[in-house]
Amino acid sequence: MSDGLPDLDALVRAATVRFLPEDPRSTQMWGSGFFIAPGWILTAAHVLVPHVRENPGMRFRVAGDERQHGIAPTAVRLRKWLVTDPWSDRIPAQRDLALVRLLDDTVEHECVWMGDRAVSGAGERLAFGFRPTPDEAEEDSGPYGLWRGTVRANVDDGAVAVRFESLAEFPPGVSGGPVLDPATGAVLEIVKSGREDQDGGRAVSATALRRFGGLYREVMDAHDRWHHGRRGDTGSWTAHQARIGGRSAGVDPEQWSPEDRVNALNHLAGLAPAPMGVVAELARDVRGERLSHTGPAPMTWRDGHGLLYGGDGSPLPAYVFMHYLRLVGEFTRDYGGDTSGLDAWLNDRLRRLPPQLRRLVEQARLPDREGADRVVIPYPGPADPAHVVVVELDELPYGTLHWQIRIDDGSGDHEIFASETDPNGVTPGRLRLNLREHLAEAFHFADTAGGVPAPCEVVVPAGYFDTPVHRWQLADEAPLGDPAHLPVGVRRRIVLRNVDRRGEPDPRWTDRWSAAAGPGPLTAVRMPPTGQLPRSRHFADIQPSGIPVLCRPVGRGVGRKAIEFAFDAGHGIALWRIDGHDRGPCGSDCEDLHKGVAELLAHTGSLPELPDRLRRIREEIHETRTTGHWAEAVAVMYDDPRRPVPERPVGPVDSP
Repeated sequence: MSDGLPDLDALVRAATVRFLPEDPRSTQMWGSGFFIAPGWILTAAHVLVPHVRENPGMRFRVAGDERQHGIAPTAVRLRKWLVTDPWSDRIPAQRDLALVRLLDDTVEHECVWMGDRAVSGAGERLAFGFRPTPDEAEEDSGPYGLWRGTVRANVDDGAVAVRFESLAEFPPGVSGGPVLDPATGAVLEIVKSGREDQDGGRAVSATALRRFGGLYREVMDAHDRWHHGRRGDTGSWTAHQARIGGRSAGVDPEQWSPEDRVNALNHLAGLAPAPMGVVAELARDVRGERLSHTGPAPMTWRDGHGLLYGGDGSPLPAYVFMHYLRLVGEFTRDYGGDTSGLDAWLNDRLRRLPPQLRRLVEQARLPDREGADRVVIPYPGPADPAHVVVVELDELPYGTLHWQIRIDDGSGDHEIFASETDPNGVTPGRLRLNLREHLAEAFHFADTAGGVPAPCEVVVPAGYFDTPVHRWQLADEAPLGDPAHLPVGVRRRIVLRNVDRRGEPDPRWTDRWSAAAGPGPLTAVRMPPTGQLPRSRHFADIQPSGIPVLCRPVGRGVGRKAIEFAFDAGHGIALWRIDGHDRGPCGSDCEDLHKGVAELLAHTGSLPELPDRLRRIREEIHETRTTGHWAEAVAVMYDDPRRPVPERPVGPVDSP
């Protein structure tokens, strides 16, 4: 057994718990779990489902083995599980996780070290858990036996599960327990089950935790801070892991040691959350290759750190990790985040590298913003953890508008954040004045949750598609440097949607979107063709990768008819110039627009990239004070049928 492993064995045992009913007179045991962060216990959801599905908010208890430094029985409550149907007979591996919260934050306990590697890999494992009956317990282990078994993972069984070889045997009660990789000293999986009436079994990969979304980030940040606070203890996980791998800090500065890792992850936990899609892009830039992964996509800066391991599970050279940290810091500063702690530690660590490697890291930069490979924040899809500010406008009689603001976090909860209180609505001329205070509050809320400026969808009738939303400013007066001075389209991805497409999406709309989302470049299609009036066939005949581009406003006249043809043909994306010519022949401005959009789409690798690529151009226009730029007056419809705008409430409504 490797040096350090016996001590890790004791730490895992101290962190492992069993679940019990709230009534202390009951001797029933439900299953196992383990602490992963202060106050947080991870387990398999099926351990809890039979007991709490009728009342998920009920109290119950957990207890460790006190002779192994485990906790005494204490009250807990289910915080969240991934189960979608708690009454189903079977729970798929990717949904078989639950997070449980201690009700007493003063209870001290051990926490396991959860590995950050993206791929578990095959090899020997040590599985832990509690047996439920005294006669099955280890000698002198009390009424519930804390079991440990050696098993071997041989294949990935789907995106987030690992299958163990057929000789593995899991006794009843150990489901939900931790699975330790003795080669790295990290917990990589959670015991799911044995195989019915036979040996072998399965475990859920730790990467499935990402399905908890924002809660995953919260828990793992707490995990990394807790371990960082104990890094100097000779009995810590960090110290034992260094002895296992022979990677003690200072031995070889070109190696990435467990102490380097715990320091880096602690500083990453202190940064603003990573926006969707950026983590994998930065890791790809560092490794110089496109990375493939199964299961949930990387979503935290920690996940990006976990993409920097070799095929055998060992970390790549230290300069690779420092290159990644450098890019993360630069990206965070670009969005106004504080990286002072990360910068100070990284600069100190760089001094220990040989000069040529140090210069390589110090010269690292984000991809050129003008280039096709620059970092782009994809627009959220239906399964992406993100917060989108949604402004919905409904036209009332007499030409007034009713507005409401929602924050779409993907939960399906369509709660209204703010809305117009005057039953007579607001005139279009006063819309921005009535909205801006509430919109600023919604942006602040969504930005805090998401870590980067939240995208904004403005859902309007077609007659209001030329509203210059991307030019809006949220304050007439604000301190210097305050983002309220900036037009919202400079800082945020602003898109328009059609309010008449509420509810269930039309099949033509869904089919065209799905086809456009496939591989291959996007192309700009001039609409209507030069010298012609728009016809429905013009839009119906556009290939799936084609995006209609209009050099005229679409809220009136010929443009209005054209955009209606686009809706009828199922187009979810279109670009147009809100102050273009309403009638008459095209001029040089039109040619600049069509040429510029063609170049923009040629550099756009997929539909979700388009809103941020257009935003970056607006940012450059604002920073360089460019006048007459083709993109300044361009609006974009990005109407994703996979995220339909909910139907209007059914029932009586106030009338002016």
